[in-house]
Amino acid sequence: MKILNFPILFAECIGFIVVKKMRENFFVVCVKYLFLHMQHNVLILDFGSQYTQLIARRVRELNIFCEILPYNGIPEDLSAYNAVILSGSPYSVRSEEALHPDLTQIKGKLPLLAVCYGAQYLAHFFGGEVAPSDTREYGRANLAFIAADPFLKDIPQNSQVWMSHSDTIKALPTNAVLLASTADVTNAAYKIEGEQTYAIQFHPEVYHSTDGAQLLKNFLVDIAGVKQDFTPASFVDETIADLRAKVGSEKVVLALSGGVDSTVAAVLLSKAIGDNLHCIFVNNGLLRKNEFANVLKQYEGMGLNVKGVDASQRFMDALAGQDDPETKRKTIGRVFIEVFDDESKLIKDATFLGQGTIYPDVIESISVKGPSATIKSHHNVGGLPDFMKLKIVEPLRMLFKDEVRRVGASLGIDPELLGRHPFPGPGLAIRILGDITPEKVSLLQEVDAIFINGLKEHGLYNSVWQAGAILLPVNSVGVMGDERTYEKVVALRAVASTDGMTADWVHLPYEFLMEISNKIINKVKGVNRVVYDISSKPPATIEWE
Repeated sequence: MKILNFPILFAECIGFIVVKKMRENFFVVCVKYLFLHMQHNVLILDFGSQYTQLIARRVRELNIFCEILPYNGIPEDLSAYNAVILSGSPYSVRSEEALHPDLTQIKGKLPLLAVCYGAQYLAHFFGGEVAPSDTREYGRANLAFIAADPFLKDIPQNSQVWMSHSDTIKALPTNAVLLASTADVTNAAYKIEGEQTYAIQFHPEVYHSTDGAQLLKNFLVDIAGVKQDFTPASFVDETIADLRAKVGSEKVVLALSGGVDSTVAAVLLSKAIGDNLHCIFVNNGLLRKNEFANVLKQYEGMGLNVKGVDASQRFMDALAGQDDPETKRKTIGRVFIEVFDDESKLIKDATFLGQGTIYPDVIESISVKGPSATIKSHHNVGGLPDFMKLKIVEPLRMLFKDEVRRVGASLGIDPELLGRHPFPGPGLAIRILGDITPEKVSLLQEVDAIFINGLKEHGLYNSVWQAGAILLPVNSVGVMGDERTYEKVVALRAVASTDGMTADWVHLPYEFLMEISNKIINKVKGVNRVVYDISSKPPATIEWE
């Protein structure tokens, strides 16, 4: 952390307020400005690796704040960052499609850790050599040679690491010193003398690299000097101050859903601006069974001003005949915005729209050449149309789901509410494959209720990160009594995860699955077959659409 010259900072605060055109509270602005100068940030540059988000997760687990930006989106002002990490990439540094970051203000000036593609990039373009691997360098490997260096402190001999590349570093870049090797990869890790620049051919962010967390800590804490001060309490204090500075005495209309994200966002905004927060919960006709009434009841006694708006018919009309997943998402997003525009006009002088957007929503909605491909669009990410005269405020935009829960706990929110499974913004529309009809929604609501209630009754709900049922666009032959049936197939999905970026299917007991299957087929008219999804993310996604 830099030594602060408070007289100078005080003078700079005055200038900061002038820039803000005197619209914000003096004390709040000063607190915000000082916090920005004291914050210890890590910049992760994304080159399209499937593991980029995992790097961010591992850094956050060290109580260090970090953010992901595309390799070609490096800020001109890097004063907010104490260290930079280069991710891996599906590209080769030898190809015409190689992604070229501008490292002018980074290499040799900030502590830099280059992972996989980043390590090869530094070698290939700074005096070394990269060539195709003689052997396939993918999967588990062990460090056979480990140099005595702070970067490798407490990394034991034969430590397991995870390799994932087809090129290899044949010669180290200028002024580089070898730090680690495996049996097959000579140049598995190196550093540049005279700089705080380190590079590794393996991926410390994946769990297969058993000492990856220690390696990241060595680099970020011991070498880069980054403080481990990103805690739920510090986030709450910073965010409340930031919200007061940004919103001031203006009114916010919040898109409340009843889920963890919007609830935590609402409580943060309420603490920041009090009665100027107006929460609206929209029934889009695609919620779980009885959820509209249950959610409204859930907020009784929490001190939040909540209005329920039943716009289900409006959504159903707009979705009629649509079967493309992205079209359905975008339609729901459009109608959602239209409903909020109508409702916000009823609140005099409302100028902000509050949303519970979290970091995976942001990451999975960004698509530029190179960085991680867009998986799906989110109706609560990005700008608003010109006709909607509201500015967006997203207090959780930089948090992963597990971090949101920890922040919620620090705010004193009911643990049962914080433990609620995530539910997609488009609701059951993306769990009904194909077009949407009221009959399909009603059928899936019944199936979903049996599944979720069963998880709770058997004590399995809290061991599952997310669960739900999917209505498939196929019929199957069945026999009920002496009659042949030709009815719908539903799939059950239950996954374990930390933040939704990766997920494993849950090994639910066979006896439980048998019981739930029987209940669904016997109680839900129109269903004669139940299957269980045993695919993980990646390669699959949690939702089917």
